[in-house]
Amino acid sequence: MHSTLLDNIFWHALNGSHQAHSVGGPTARRYAPGFPPLVAFAQPEQPDWAALTGVCAPGEALYCGGWSGPAPQGWQILVEGLMTRMVWQGAMPDEDTGADIVPLGAAHVAQAVALAELTKPGPFGPRNLELGDYVGCFDNGQLVAMAGERAFAPPFREVSGVCTHPSQQGRGLARRLVQVVIRRQVQRGETPFLHVMSSNLGALGLYQRMGFAAVAQSVVRVVARG
Repeated sequence: MHSTLLDNIFWHALNGSHQAHSVGGPTARRYAPGFPPLVAFAQPEQPDWAALTGVCAPGEALYCGGWSGPAPQGWQILVEGLMTRMVWQGAMPDEDTGADIVPLGAAHVAQAVALAELTKPGPFGPRNLELGDYVGCFDNGQLVAMAGERAFAPPFREVSGVCTHPSQQGRGLARRLVQVVIRRQVQRGETPFLHVMSSNLGALGLYQRMGFAAVAQSVVRVVARG
């Protein structure tokens, strides 16, 4: 069952713990507007695109994983790539007591969105911080690094939104923040996992050194309704 959960993790999240944050029906769902623009299907290789028509605005860019068929009528594929799913297999990270690591909340939404728009860590919306724990580091009042949580289908919880301002790279901030998130997940009895673009060899190597193992690779697309 665990492999089945991971193979269609967003569907299980949108129909389970995150159902209140989603819209759609029994064959297709998406995170509601304001959350990350992700869609998922009960049968990923036979997606029911018609079921999404009423909950997707024309031209809205939506992310979809695990589907490699031709574009359906009325939809277009804007971007296509490969992503790697990685699952945590490391030891419990040490506790980080640094005072520079701050929990992120409603007061930080604007800065979190701005940092995500600058660094492009993946689909991100102003309500992402409602999906789980987010932590960040600041420099002179400016958010310069963050990490948090997205999809959740027990026991798996996704590490997401990992990014660092270009001016602050090389300090190890993102690694520290990811370890804080992982420690909390492991303490809750959850299994951390994440997605990274397969072409991002630097990130793949970093996560492997931290304790993640690559378990699958799949197509990821950005699509829009005409």
